[in-house]
Amino acid sequence: MVKKIVKFVNREISWLSFNERVLQEAADPSLPLLERLKFLGIYSSNQDEFFSVRVGTVHRMIDAGVKSSEIIGDPPKKTMKMIHKRVLQLRDRFEEIFTKLEKELQEEKIFIINETELSLEQQDFVREYFISKVRPRLVPIMFRELRKFPYLKNQAIYLAVAMYKYRDPQDFNYALIEVPADVLPRYVPLPSKAGTQYMIMLDDVIRFGLTNIFSIFDYDSISAYTIKLTRDAELDIDDDVMKSFFEKISEGLKQRERGETVRFVYDREIPEDLLHIILSGLNLKNFENIVSGGRYHNARDFINFPEVGSGSLLYEKSKQIRHPDLPVNRSILDVIRNKDVMLCYPYHSFDHMIDLLREAAIDPNVINIKMTFYRVAKNSNVVNALINAVKNGKSVTVVIELQARFDEMANIYWTQKLEEAGATIIDGVPGLKVHAKLCEITRMENDIPVTYACIGTGNFNESTAHVYSDHSLLTSNPAITKEVKHLFDFFEHTYKHISYDHLIVAPHYMRNKIYRLINTEIKNAKNGKHAYICLKMNNLVDRRMIEKLYEASQAGVKIRMIIRGICSLVPGIKGLSENIEVASIVDKYLEHSRVFIFCNGGHEKYFISSADWMVRNLDRRVEVAVPIYDKSIQEELKQFMEIQFADNTKARVINKELDNRYVKRRRASNERRAQDDLYKLFLNKASGKSGLE
Repeated sequence: MVKKIVKFVNREISWLSFNERVLQEAADPSLPLLERLKFLGIYSSNQDEFFSVRVGTVHRMIDAGVKSSEIIGDPPKKTMKMIHKRVLQLRDRFEEIFTKLEKELQEEKIFIINETELSLEQQDFVREYFISKVRPRLVPIMFRELRKFPYLKNQAIYLAVAMYKYRDPQDFNYALIEVPADVLPRYVPLPSKAGTQYMIMLDDVIRFGLTNIFSIFDYDSISAYTIKLTRDAELDIDDDVMKSFFEKISEGLKQRERGETVRFVYDREIPEDLLHIILSGLNLKNFENIVSGGRYHNARDFINFPEVGSGSLLYEKSKQIRHPDLPVNRSILDVIRNKDVMLCYPYHSFDHMIDLLREAAIDPNVINIKMTFYRVAKNSNVVNALINAVKNGKSVTVVIELQARFDEMANIYWTQKLEEAGATIIDGVPGLKVHAKLCEITRMENDIPVTYACIGTGNFNESTAHVYSDHSLLTSNPAITKEVKHLFDFFEHTYKHISYDHLIVAPHYMRNKIYRLINTEIKNAKNGKHAYICLKMNNLVDRRMIEKLYEASQAGVKIRMIIRGICSLVPGIKGLSENIEVASIVDKYLEHSRVFIFCNGGHEKYFISSADWMVRNLDRRVEVAVPIYDKSIQEELKQFMEIQFADNTKARVINKELDNRYVKRRRASNERRAQDDLYKLFLNKASGKSGLE
């Protein structure tokens, strides 16, 4: 019997494999201890979003009777079973790692204790903290006699409280308390002796105060158990033509809070009678994603674990580097008038972008600024610069994507702020998400309007620019800036049909233009010429793109890829993909750049892009890939990619087994860690040196 070749990996299982790589970071003893705790938090946050978004999608497919495997790689019901099995395996691994980290914290004299382990001094502190800070935030709901079970917020932590009397088993009660972790720290430092640090979780502060909360009752036993419910995060957008898109998004957000349940997690120590009444009240008796867990949930709060103990428990903070072409007190517009500049975050400082906008805001010759926003920082200096530009008489236009998942409320807020200031707001394009990262600045020079542009792979967000690895091109090249101008014309007048000779724009052109670039490599390989493709992106899911890469591999094209997250392509299959190698780098910074390099018969073509190769990016979003024409930047981008391909410390091999094994080193001394090497590279360039040494 001929074994069937698996050509595509299920996208949901591939995503869980990516999150396992995050969990591997938490288990890596070479990392500073508190950084490992943060990776547990990142893993947990990722897992929450996976259930809200991806599992919610699979649920809807099942409810709609969808049986096709085209979208996700396997039939929805089979996929849900695979997810559940893998999630339980990862849960066990998470708990194993957390137990180990807890012991290592204790070795560092950092103790997370519960309400039963407090000294007398600590009890006094917790009692006062509970009364002054916590109790005013608590509103217990006694639900035993309620006709309708209380509503549970998405991803909030609740304590399900059981109260019993030993002398009268029929006298019992139940209550529900939301843990106010959104307004109070989840980890509370306790009075400690010199050289030690004791902490207690907010959940246990509430447990300590249970008798105070329910003092009007006369129960012998009061205990609390954590539960958490995750809801489907998909927005249902009203099709009422009388409502603005702004209103539709606002109403959709309210409906999201009532989304269908996609996961229920509970403390495995919870009494059976209490669990039964909760599951019955939530109509979850036959629900498949019910997961038993430990005493605590929402481990995502580890991301904000207090910085305690010695400095060696955290990464040494690296100073962000000034780009050598952008010295202090030099006009950035003046620099990019004469040459292209490529910024690479977080190695280069995002202050360069703020400085550019600030300069444009006060330059009397600048007449307008146009930008696209997808995700903006909480206290955005980018927005402040645009508001100042309006105050200085500039015309400011912002295309703001109101459907950026989980940032909808923030984007509504910034829409209102910018409109109040006098900026023109375009809330996306009907039927498409605007995911392209664009900035256009027009300046009058000798009575002629000259356009400057910034085109990037990541958001104009100074918060994420500290931890996301992204590229951004600053240019005044008329061939490119003219087409950036065309794109903003399209946003303002969506009926305009515009063709592009330089930018590769989705959804109308990107897929076919990339096909043509791959076809050139296929043709050259078949003609015995050197042919290769180097790709870096977050996710590779689109089946037609994968089939095209398989075709290229079969023709002899050498393909190397860095895919951080989902990879539905299966490399290394004889006769199909033996010329394809894929690695994934998970390290201290989130790899977020999209870089495409094509051999092109020796005349290499270089692009950076906002788009992954997924159906949504290529067919349902406005995305941009910008060509890199400057030879020195091309060389730097090639060096960047070679450093990534050389990583043998944080790179994992992507294969059909999804075993996340690390790339092997030839010698123990031959350690290459891409993110450290890139920092050295850019630091050397800033000081006038070349290379890594």
